[in-house]
Amino acid sequence: MGSRSRAVATTVAAFVLLIALWELAKLVLPAAGVTIGDTRVLPRTDDSAMPHVWTVLGRLTEPEVAGAATTRSVAAAVASGALFTLGLALGGLLIGGVFGVLLAVAMQRFGLLERAALPYVVASQTVPLIAIAPLVAGWGGNIAILGWSWQPWASVMVIAAYLAFFPIAVGMLRGLTSPARADVELFRTLAAGWWTTLLRLRLPASVPHVVPAVRLAAAAAVVGAIVAEISTGTRGGIGRLIIEYAQSATGDPSRMYTAILGAALLGLVAAGAVGLLDVGLRRYRGSVR
Repeated sequence: MGSRSRAVATTVAAFVLLIALWELAKLVLPAAGVTIGDTRVLPRTDDSAMPHVWTVLGRLTEPEVAGAATTRSVAAAVASGALFTLGLALGGLLIGGVFGVLLAVAMQRFGLLERAALPYVVASQTVPLIAIAPLVAGWGGNIAILGWSWQPWASVMVIAAYLAFFPIAVGMLRGLTSPARADVELFRTLAAGWWTTLLRLRLPASVPHVVPAVRLAAAAAVVGAIVAEISTGTRGGIGRLIIEYAQSATGDPSRMYTAILGAALLGLVAAGAVGLLDVGLRRYRGSVR
């Protein structure tokens, strides 16, 4: 409990520090920024580029569309978009996690598969996400299963799973191979088969490696979902909301920053959800030597 309280306090302190640095930059740096030659080395700090934090927070209470019949506030719009994106990101995390765990188990079982597949798993993460998203949306548009046609949100979920897959696969493989040789030999001496060794030794020993990997995968899934929403034009999520608010921001970009703030909080919520997994598996924290 004490470690969790320190983690929450650290997160809050980081946000407070970020706000303080933001306001300090507006106070100290020139409004037009700093330019050396034709290169801008420090950004503009006027209100049209960096609004005050309290201005951004004030926009949350304003109606999203002035004069509309139904007055939905900006905060409600950001919360709705964040929840939509969170659902897709968690779905992608689950899909990527299942495939990552299965591949890691297979690579641990068959050394030849590990030597053959691991380089391609690593290389897959070098492909730019901005190039993958339109391809997934285009290929998915030709898929129809039992009368169900591919939806834009499915492309977002697949891309989130693509980014979540890598850290989980690598973390699980590292964890499965972490038990000491003496422990493995002890199981062999007791005539324990591969399946028993996996369940009783390797999986418990992998927990301290997998939990941080899942935390990274959750953050990657959120980023992938937001980028995929922007790239594929999927409506309803926080990514599309950022684009819409950015396009409507002329002299006042504070509304766009409300959507960015929602995206940042979305990442914290996803990381907090992984923390529940850590609580459930805390009995295995000391499995690795």
